[in-house]
Amino acid sequence: MCQFHCDVCKKTFKDRSNLFVHQRVHTGDHLYHCDVCNKTFRQLQHMNLHQCVHTGERPNRCDVCNKMFHNRSNRKVHQRVHTGERPYACDVCNKKFRDAGSLKVHQSLHNGERPYRCDACNKTFSDRRHLNVHQRVHTGEHPYRCNVCNKTFRQLEHVNTHHCVHTGERPYHCDVCNKTFSDRHNLNVH
Repeated sequence: MCQFHCDVCKKTFKDRSNLFVHQRVHTGDHLYHCDVCNKTFRQLQHMNLHQCVHTGERPNRCDVCNKMFHNRSNRKVHQRVHTGERPYACDVCNKKFRDAGSLKVHQSLHNGERPYRCDACNKTFSDRRHLNVHQRVHTGEHPYRCNVCNKTFRQLEHVNTHHCVHTGERPYHCDVCNKTFSDRHNLNVH
């Protein structure tokens, strides 16, 4: 069987096209961009998945609570809420996380790294995604829209929380008194 090798990291691939896509990791090439928010992607399929964020399409349903998701990987991470699975552990304090991204952000707390800086106000962030969201304060951008009432939001999470206004859903509950809440922040304050 013929294999194709990456000259940079020596990773192997079964076909040449997968090698070419992989090499964009090293070159930083993002050939595809979203026409709505200009976010860029290395692969067309990733851009197509991303566009569900703007259309409100959620074709992936959790089989436990029926919550809908834009893609299978988000659904899989969500399902860990039900199973309690936290497969990612911090090698410093052993705190466990449902997804690799949350672990990475957490680890930056230990090393104090904040490499992402806002050009407008010089505020620094440990995670590029947090910087991107923060910059919308300066631009006024609200790229996420409720598909029921058309209200717009800076963060996708805020649309999801807002959606409970329309559905009446209260998915967060206190383990002590069983009181339910429409968003995690109100549960934490409680």
